[in-house]
Order: sequence, then C-alpha cells, then structure tokens
Amino acid sequence: MRTSRGLSLSVLPLVVGLLTLLLSVGVQGIIPPQIVLQKRIASQAGAVGFEQTQAQEQQVGNGTFYNGAMHPGADPFTLWDERSGSYYAYSTSGAEGSGYLFAIYKSPDLSTWTKMDGGAMKQCSGRGTPRESGQACWAQDWHWAPEVYHNNQTGWYFFFFAGRLQKDLTKHYFRYSKFEEGSKIGVAVSREPYGPFEEIQHRPIQYFPFDPDYYDVNLIMDEEQLLPPKTQQEGRQAPMGTFIPMIDANVFFDEDGKIYLYGSRNAYRNWVWDDQLSKYIEESNVIGVQLTRDWWEDPNAETMPEIISREKDKTAPDAPDLPRNITSYNGTGEIGNPPRKDGFYTVISYHADPQSWENAHVDDYQKTNGTNKDRRWSEGSTLISRKLRASNSSITTYLITYSANNFQSPDYGVGFAYSHDSPLGPFRKSAKNPILSSKPNFDPPIYSVGHGSIIATPSPNTLWLGAQDVTHETPSGSELFYVHHGRNSTMSDRFLYTTRMKIDEESAAEQGLDSTISMSLTSQDQPLPLEVEPITFGQLSCVFSETRTSLLISVTSHRNGTFDIREGTNRVVVVDADGRPLLGEPRPVKGKHGLFVLSYVKLKPGSDSVRYDRLNRAGEWKTVVTAEVPNTCASSLGTNAMQTQSSTSTRSREGQQWSVSAAEAAGAAHAATGRA
Repeated sequence: MRTSRGLSLSVLPLVVGLLTLLLSVGVQGIIPPQIVLQKRIASQAGAVGFEQTQAQEQQVGNGTFYNGAMHPGADPFTLWDERSGSYYAYSTSGAEGSGYLFAIYKSPDLSTWTKMDGGAMKQCSGRGTPRESGQACWAQDWHWAPEVYHNNQTGWYFFFFAGRLQKDLTKHYFRYSKFEEGSKIGVAVSREPYGPFEEIQHRPIQYFPFDPDYYDVNLIMDEEQLLPPKTQQEGRQAPMGTFIPMIDANVFFDEDGKIYLYGSRNAYRNWVWDDQLSKYIEESNVIGVQLTRDWWEDPNAETMPEIISREKDKTAPDAPDLPRNITSYNGTGEIGNPPRKDGFYTVISYHADPQSWENAHVDDYQKTNGTNKDRRWSEGSTLISRKLRASNSSITTYLITYSANNFQSPDYGVGFAYSHDSPLGPFRKSAKNPILSSKPNFDPPIYSVGHGSIIATPSPNTLWLGAQDVTHETPSGSELFYVHHGRNSTMSDRFLYTTRMKIDEESAAEQGLDSTISMSLTSQDQPLPLEVEPITFGQLSCVFSETRTSLLISVTSHRNGTFDIREGTNRVVVVDADGRPLLGEPRPVKGKHGLFVLSYVKLKPGSDSVRYDRLNRAGEWKTVVTAEVPNTCASSLGTNAMQTQSSTSTRSREGQQWSVSAAEAAGAAHAATGRA
C-alpha cells in the first residue's frame, strides 16, 4: 500500500490559483489579461540576470504543424498543465523495455512531443512479483488506455488504467478462473503530471458489475471459444448471468458534484444475437456507474474510488443460481465467489442504436478462415456536457465520443451520441457518424483514427486553466482539439495525431444535435494552437572555451512552455551574414527541461543571427522567430575551463524555479561541429 505523503503541499495549487485569480481580477479593468500574462512571464525571466534578447527578437512568420506520425502512442489522453505551460499525453504504448508502464509525452503545442524518461509507473517484474516500487502487480498484462485527472484543490493527479488480472485472482472477480479477458480498472496518484504514479492500493477498484440477463454462451462453446451457437434458441440453453470485464476508463465530473466512471465492456462474454444477420456477434459496449466523492476529496489521496451504495449488489436479486454441474461446462475452471453483483448502465451499444459504419468486422470469422471472431467494438469514450441553445433557452446536454471497429483496421473511427436526460443516458447516436475516419486518399494517408480525448487550449482571458475546465464549457478565446492515435499505413504502429474539433452550441434548435460535434482531420500544414505564439527565445547567452563558443538557449511558447529543439519538426540554427547555417547539435542540460547548449567554432555578433525554424509538410524549414547573436558572444576567455557571461539563469520547470550556474552551463557544452 502506498505510504502517506502528508498535507504539506496539498494547498499549494489552491494558493496559486487564488493568487492568479486575484491578479486577474485586480487588473482586468486597467490592463488586458493577455498583457498581464506577458508581464508575468517577463518578470519570471527578467529577475534572474541572464542577457535579455526580447528586444532583439523578431517574429518573422506564423508557426505551423502537421500530423506526421512521428511519436508512437496508442489510446492517448491529453492534459493541460498550467504550471509548466505544457500539454501532457499519456499513452498505452511507448514505454516498452524501460521498466515502466505507459509512456508520457510533453509538448507546448500539441505537436512537438517529447517523451519523458521512463514512464508513468514502475513495472511489476515477473508473475505478480513486485520490484522495488513496482505497480499494478495484480495485472498480468493488457495495461491499456490511461487517463489522468487533476484535483486543483488537493493538488493530486489521479491516473486511471486497465489491466488483465493475474490468473490466480480471476475467479475472485469473475467467478471462473478460466475467464479469459478478466480486465479491471486500477488507480494511481502523483503530485506531478509527469509522475511517477503510485497505486492508492495494490488492487483494482472493487467494482463487480454483473449482467443477470446474459446467456453465457461461452460456457457451451468449444475450447477455442471462437464460434458461438448457430441459433438463438441454442444459445438460450446456456447458463445465465456473467460478471463484466472493463477497460478504457473515463471519469466525468458533473456540475452538480456527482462523479461518474465509464468504461468499455470489452467484448469477451458479450455475445449478442443479431436478428438482421441471424447470428451471434460478440460486442463491446460503453457502460457507466456513479462513484462516491470520498476518493476525490481525500487530501492524502489514500482512498480508493468506490461506486455509490445503491449500485452495490444491485443486480444480485435478479441473478439466477448456477447449475449444480457448472464445472462440466467449458471455460469455467475453479469456481470463485465474488463478493457482490453490482449495477451498471449501458451507455453506448450497437444493439440499442445500430449504425452501419460499426459493422466492419461482423463477418471476420469467415473472412479469416476461422481465425477471428465476428465482433463489434464501442470503446475509448470521453464524456462532456454543454449548455446547448434550443429556442430561447439553454439545455444541459451530455455528449459522449466513442470509437468503433477494431483499432488495427482502417475502418476504426469516432462517433458521438447525446442525451438531455442524464450522464448515464439514454443516449442517441448522431446521424453524422463517424465524425472522424480514415483518409486513405490523403498525402500521406491516415488510417485507424480514434481513441483520443478532448483538450482545450488555455484561454487568453484567464491566468489559470484547470485540467478539467473543458468538461462543461469551452473557455473564452480557446479552441478545442481531439488528440488521438492514427497510422500512416495499415501495417504501422499507432502514433499521436492532433485534430481540431468544434462544438456548435448555438444552432441545436435549427439544425438539431447531430451536427453538434465536428472534427477536421488533415495531414497538411495547419496553424499552431492558440496561445502557443508568439514564440520567443526564453534564454540566449554564451558559454566559452579555448576553442569554441556555445549558446545556452531555450525556446518558449506564449504560455512559457519549453520546446524540445531536438524533435524533428523544429530546430534552432545560427546563420551567418551570407545566410549560411552554422551547424550545431543541441545538447540538453541535464535536469533542466527545455534548456540546450549548441556549440560552434566562432560566433560573430552583429552579423550572425539565431533562428527558430519549423518544418512544414513539404519538407521546408520556415523561420518563426529570429534574434541577433548576443554581443557578449564576441568575448573569448581563452581558458581551458568553460565559463559563461551570464552567471545564472532561472526558468520555470514543472511549476518550480530552477537555476543554471556558470559551472553547470559550462559542463553541458559539447564539442563544436563547425561551419557548414
């Protein structure tokens, strides 16, 4: 069990939020909020004694980005972190071989992603055998679909994830030890968005959803469990009732204070008879349930999420008794006794609201010569709400995005549904679905798009944007994005993609709700998200040795996020008076995120200039901002030990102040690569 972390830091985010709110309120009548933000950033940079270059900088172009399939990532969830001025993306894949689970990426612009060292959680080694600080030892594999929620009041980050139970635990949650896809949801916490995350308790959430009306046809199928009964009548000879496995957690915080957990009832143990096709299809649905608030409000983050009391054992009265000869059926093994049979609500299913685009795999058994099952998927959901205008009033409407079909298929895509009634439905799917789908005719093509999350850019009208602020409204002056995975070929891994999206809150009365959400997938150049520009050189100073001059440099966004200039679609170059680039490989300063050293044989202030470039889709470098090489770079100290003209510099990293001494900066410089 995780040890207590105490209360010493728990009020810090609240204090910061109150101070920024007071600052915003106090000056809004005199100075525009965006100017206040610029002054805040300038004061952080200007109080530290490095050479300021802002007066020399010139914005020479508008930055762009494109979806180039450069950063591996599956099932991404994206979070805005105001303190670092950066977005964090959490991915199923990307941490393989590191001793960690789940990759974490960081970016100031939803495009130039930097993979953080390690991953979100230390991996458990061996079969349930924990290494030091190893996490999720209750899960043998299938560590999927992380999502992170930040509590601005307590300061904690809550990390939800799925995992498939160890075999010796399966019967305690799903009754049968041979229940193959026994996935559950775990929760870990951290004080920082970049982790490491530690489990609240070394077990999954104690939620036991049970469907008493399901005919468990797996029990009368053969050992391979691929071919269901041929007739519905035959299927109804199976024992009734099954526990429900769950993946793809999503948490929704409603305006009335209620909290809801959503997940995908992964298709295993959910064969549904299709009257139109006259056969069984194995389906995954999106289900939901209400949680208590205790876990969210715990200042020490030591309380596991639980479902509300009225959902506990809710379906037990309707649960049929097991046959006495249950162990003679296939797929049982040892029989366990899960402690409850809990309630659940089906939010999205094909059976309740069929749409033809979700039928890409209903004939897979025949197409693959018996290798794959006939299946449908509904997974990777995100729920938000909006007050949509209807007639002369606004109606709270719940909107849920979901992905359908197999993630490996070009037919994987995103739809949405809406409800006026409740976060638990009933929901009606949009007739415009899918709103995000593959584009095989694009150059380059884009396939298998889906399973993402909705993110808002920070508002220029406020100094603080909470991580969940996008849940109920689009902040003033912000724009929305759907960060998801996709592929540039049908055979490649999944990569991070960023797609602009819109929520039309005004025209529901005239056009209906089917057009409320739209997405604009493209592989071409598109403008950077709002509040990224203007881009500036956060630091620009010189380090000297006997044979070379090195620039100590950082590039920052308007919100003070730092760019990783090693990432392939952006760079910093020095250009001489004749326009020739001087080649220098950026070397990171250890422990100083976003700070780099570039080394050269010689620099000439007054003629050499520093450029920040971005790569466009055509493969051309376009300059976004330029500055003169500082005059102090003309000095040559002629000593073996490197020195810097600016003794210290301070920038913001993860909400804390850090400084770079002359010795640290000198030690970070590497050999010059010379002129081109």
